[in-house]
Amino acid sequence: MYWSLSTFEEQAMLSWPLMSYVALMSITPGPNNLMLAASGVNFGWRRTVPHMLGISGGHGLQILLVSLLLGWVLALLEHGRLWLALAGCGYLFWLSWQVWRAGAPQGRQSGKPLGFIGAAAFQWVNPKAWVMVINTSVLFLPSGATAGHSLLLAGICALVNLPCIAVWAGMGEALRHHLARERVRLWFNGVMATAMAATAGYLLWDELLIAGVM
Repeated sequence: MYWSLSTFEEQAMLSWPLMSYVALMSITPGPNNLMLAASGVNFGWRRTVPHMLGISGGHGLQILLVSLLLGWVLALLEHGRLWLALAGCGYLFWLSWQVWRAGAPQGRQSGKPLGFIGAAAFQWVNPKAWVMVINTSVLFLPSGATAGHSLLLAGICALVNLPCIAVWAGMGEALRHHLARERVRLWFNGVMATAMAATAGYLLWDELLIAGVM
């Protein structure tokens, strides 16, 4: 059957290399995690949960669709990846400016954090997410993979991703009370804004090199 799965030994998808790769890519600094840390500071961990779920859910959906349509996606990225990178990096530059200008952390009931849909949609213009998804699909899908393999891979990636990114929201929450002091807040906002802008600049530069523009 198209949806059937082979044995664990044959597919070897629930493997330590897969889980460690997804965990490492999920927990290292990147656009999603920097956004989560800033959201944890401004809105607290609990109000950031939809953002986290949106990232993991969007990541799982992206893995599922990309692994099912891998050949078509690779062909599409060959022609459209620069535009996706421009959109994603442009959003990160805008976000870094907003963080730079941010005032004191907002009250837990004020403001509006990024929700599930917005966070899930951002994965499609997040250059790091595309690198992670493509590499995961190419490296860990077994030959002759079925839709069942793609669904399993998507589920594994989403489940491993969620606790890893939650660490960043938790760090933001932990810093929240310290940022009531203006000097500390200005330092934090400057570091976060610079990190976001540097991340966007590096990703954009890399995509321009790949595209042969630079």
